[in-house]
Amino acid sequence: MTPSPARSAEQRRHDTLHRLDHDVDAWVATADGASGMPWLVPLSFLWNGSCLLFSTPAASPTGRNLAASGRARVGIGPTRDVVMVEGTVETVAPEELPEQDAELFAAKTGFDPRSLATPYLYFRVHPRRVQAWREADELEGRDLMREGRWLPAD
Repeated sequence: MTPSPARSAEQRRHDTLHRLDHDVDAWVATADGASGMPWLVPLSFLWNGSCLLFSTPAASPTGRNLAASGRARVGIGPTRDVVMVEGTVETVAPEELPEQDAELFAAKTGFDPRSLATPYLYFRVHPRRVQAWREADELEGRDLMREGRWLPAD
């Protein structure tokens, strides 16, 4: 199987934004601050054009880690077309999340944590670094965002 030629930075950014808009699930990596124990879980998300919105039980390892550390690393897409997002985390109680955001999250993900007995929190991940690549020929130039700013295309 011959891989596709490397994409330009402009095409890579376009593809990344499409994936953020249309994909539903991501792998979210966190770590426990006390032990450093890593934790990786699949979670559904909503992209609003500037941040990713997730929800998970407040008492889960992921919920505790996100709230305590304020940081996350997120992998979206298959291994041969991955988007990696490193970001800062803002914890949002369900009653503090605007109704429109909660409705959009529920509609996109098919999951509404507001209707569950288990206490859930929402988490906004504000990207600080975004990378995207398909094959080894795209490793150079894989950074699309640094320090929360999109890099200029080509």
